[in-house]
Amino acid sequence: MKAIPLAYIARNLWVRRVTTLLTAGGMALVVFVFTTVLMMSEGIRATLVATGQPDNVMVLRKGAGAEINSGITRDQAAVIESLPGIATNGTGERLLSKEPVVLNTLPKRNGTPSNVTVRGTSALGMELRPQAKIVQGRMFRPGTSEIVVGRSVASGFQGATLGETLRFAQRDWHIVGVFDSGGTGFDSEIWGDSEQMLQAFHRRAFSTIVLRLADAGEFQRMREAIDSDVRLQLEAKPEIQFYAEQSEALATFIRILGLSLSMIFSIGAIVGAMITMFAAVAQRTGEIGTLRALGFRRSAVLLAFLGEALLLSLVGGAIGLVAASAMQAVGISTVNFQTFSELAFQLKLTPGIVVRTLLFALTMGLVGGFIPAWRAAQMKIVDCLREA
Repeated sequence: MKAIPLAYIARNLWVRRVTTLLTAGGMALVVFVFTTVLMMSEGIRATLVATGQPDNVMVLRKGAGAEINSGITRDQAAVIESLPGIATNGTGERLLSKEPVVLNTLPKRNGTPSNVTVRGTSALGMELRPQAKIVQGRMFRPGTSEIVVGRSVASGFQGATLGETLRFAQRDWHIVGVFDSGGTGFDSEIWGDSEQMLQAFHRRAFSTIVLRLADAGEFQRMREAIDSDVRLQLEAKPEIQFYAEQSEALATFIRILGLSLSMIFSIGAIVGAMITMFAAVAQRTGEIGTLRALGFRRSAVLLAFLGEALLLSLVGGAIGLVAASAMQAVGISTVNFQTFSELAFQLKLTPGIVVRTLLFALTMGLVGGFIPAWRAAQMKIVDCLREA
């Protein structure tokens, strides 16, 4: 079977360039939404998963879906602290941090109130999170009402920059430092002294314990020791697993909502492509008859018009993809449904998203172009030449 040259297919799109660009533009808008949703989902996942360290372990109350729902008494914390296998630092201190985690409402720079995660921690907590670095000011002093704020909090909330004072829990908290955790979830938190946070928020229990094992291979043994101790009613998880689970609910919700909208919008794009291709068939009736008279079979005509639709969708997909990729530099925030706190993140484009986006665009072209292409292939040579 003789195939109609690709140059012929591309030339036909160029001849109708105004219509081609309008149709491709509609497809590009749909592809832009589709890609942005996937990038948001990936950005959230990457932000939260990167928050965890592969060699850290988190201990929470059994069944607690988030740190704010967990509770660990001082007696339970003492038992955890006495377990063997916990790593030590250069000064011989056990790398373990007992942390209360609470939510506090603060006004954003646009005046809208939003929840912020407030974490009680210590110098050991900072050591357990090497990705967090003080970039302005200094670390808070233990036993004081000093706090350090994440980079996203400092830029997104009123009165949260270095040297300012935030009031919450009936206290004034002086911001002595701003830290950057490399785009992880900690950038959306406020950190202060653990004991001071317990007193200020009238808490009697910690929310979580973060520790590092001397040998990561001993995690299973530690988990079994915690599970078998009837005094504890706690569970241990690798920190990276905990934050991956945290990301799943939010990322899944955004994917479902966004992809549902994309599917609805894609119907309009498919109809637009179909109208464009039907118009192309109507305008080129004589041309179709000539191709058939020259010996090109129905299948060649079908593939030629289908190729035009696919090339049209590919152009639209490429435009939408390029536009969406420019959004990677934009920082946005949303509410983490697990903690109900503000979470700042950046959109992330991956090779997998690029492939899925182009396949989505080509699918729109295939669905929108098949019926017009089939119509062109079924035309009789005599009828085409008569209408020419």
